Amino acid sequence: MINYILRRLALIIPTLFGIMVINFTLVQFVPGGPIEQIIAQMEGEGDVFERFSGGGADASVGQRGDDTYRGARGLPPEFIAQLEREFGFDKPPVERFFGMMWNYMRLDFGTSYFRSIGVMELVLEKMPVSITLGLWSTVIAYLVSIPLGIAKAVRDGSRFDTWTSGVIIVGYAIPGFLFAILLLVLFAGGSYWQIFPSRGLTSSQEVWDQLSPLGKALDYLWHITLPVLASTISAFATLTLLTKNSFLDEIRKQYVMTARAKGLSERRVLYGHVFRNAMLIVIAGFPAVFVGVFFGGSLIIETIFSLDGLGRLGFEAAVARDYPVMFGTLFVFGLIGLVVGIISDLMYVWIDPRIDFETRET
Repeated sequence: MINYILRRLALIIPTLFGIMVINFTLVQFVPGGPIEQIIAQMEGEGDVFERFSGGGADASVGQRGDDTYRGARGLPPEFIAQLEREFGFDKPPVERFFGMMWNYMRLDFGTSYFRSIGVMELVLEKMPVSITLGLWSTVIAYLVSIPLGIAKAVRDGSRFDTWTSGVIIVGYAIPGFLFAILLLVLFAGGSYWQIFPSRGLTSSQEVWDQLSPLGKALDYLWHITLPVLASTISAFATLTLLTKNSFLDEIRKQYVMTARAKGLSERRVLYGHVFRNAMLIVIAGFPAVFVGVFFGGSLIIETIFSLDGLGRLGFEAAVARDYPVMFGTLFVFGLIGLVVGIISDLMYVWIDPRIDFETRET
């Protein structure tokens, strides 16, 4: 197992390097750039978000042609050259890429072009929102889906299985953002009840400072109820069906019939023999599920509930061509994702010691 872990760790370097090369290369062919954003703002053409939504000039204004920025013809060339030096665009792409990777290996992720704040400091600032949505959504989905999936497998074909399947299908079919709007309309003062707040992770700073520790915890839970429910619904449906199908596959195997023939109670058979085998794929995938929700973020849900998290950060950085934020977060999250893949494999072995990745035998 140690050799397997070492091999996987060694593969992280070329895999992460390939991810960065592909994305860096693609960005070189994307119209616009940070210099174009600055020029557009200085010439009164609006910012990148206005052009993205159709409120400003055409997006092709920022493209380069004959080594001259369109729209920058009224600006002195010396100013454009100074901008290129400040952003590092006076160097060839290959030199910029390897310089960036060298800085990343030294954990130097640079500073945002447009916010004058370090990339990691910016990520840490947005992380509470992502931790809230990722952690609570994953925990609630597992706490609800696993017992429900087991109950559906045990009662397969019953009326309980039928009507819960209908609810699950509806939950899976409803997009998270549409469910979020429905929650706002019903419970956040949209048209019916004003039970939960419609925006923010906590109350205003003045109110927050006056709350006791228990009051702060309750205020936090009060604010996150609706966004967590909206981000949980699709994962809840998928995980419930996965749990049910895993249990059904195990219940029909020969060793279960043998255990029943020996006189073991149904509860002992279910939780003493079936549970560990059936839950292998469900529990072992927890790290990957959490990281997917945590780092993937939900731009639309964050926007609906006015939450400033990693989802909005990634979108804004991509549209504004904030390269340090784009590539810095890509490097960190890519590295974490690769490490989580190794952790998931270790969880498989921990749950079922019969699995041996070293020899690929079970």
